[in-house]
Amino acid sequence: MSSRKLARSIAVAAAAVAIGGGSYAIVSATSSSASTSASGGLAGGPRSGAAPNAPSGPASGGASGTVGTVARSGFTLSISAGQKVTVDEAPSTTYLTGTNPASASAVTRGESVLVLGTADNTTITATQVIVQPAGNSGSAAPPAAGVVPFQRGAPATAKQVGKIPADYQQGSGTIVSGTAANRATEAALVAYPGGIIDRVVQLSNGEYEVHYIGVNWPHHIFVSQDFTVTGAD
Repeated sequence: MSSRKLARSIAVAAAAVAIGGGSYAIVSATSSSASTSASGGLAGGPRSGAAPNAPSGPASGGASGTVGTVARSGFTLSISAGQKVTVDEAPSTTYLTGTNPASASAVTRGESVLVLGTADNTTITATQVIVQPAGNSGSAAPPAAGVVPFQRGAPATAKQVGKIPADYQQGSGTIVSGTAANRATEAALVAYPGGIIDRVVQLSNGEYEVHYIGVNWPHHIFVSQDFTVTGAD
């Protein structure tokens, strides 16, 4: 890994959250949004159940899991629901170990990491990789209660937990990127590790719907304006 790129310093946001026993923080970035209409279609696998009006291109998202094979251009990630994720790195990718700036060399086989970036099915082009702090390496994030792993041919699970916005309609909202998408993604992965987030949508009330693939439940995770998970369906 050390031959892939030089260490770089990065600015660390003040907020930190716990994933799989380690602290993680998001690097601040300028938030932006696209005017694309989003779909909250069900996801029995990577985009396999997406509704017709789902975005056709990649969008902000991420995943958390355990590093597998490491190569010069990226690495593979195993997530707790059983999917395999390909993580592509770039010269602009930034790294943390917990809340401390790190380099690409910190990403080694068996490490537990959170990846934020641009998701396209099971491939994520990483803008940030956050490695679990030393001392907790190799311990994958525990699966959240109620997460239903993807099983090909199995019907999607239909249930709701927590608070779902009263006026929520599947397919509504605006796809967002930047800091807002990263914080919503991280909050959702803390509450429900095991799948892949392939887009984040801001609803008319200012809250967020995070779209989840690679699992049979949940399909949508709802996050408040202060980036607290409030419900899922």
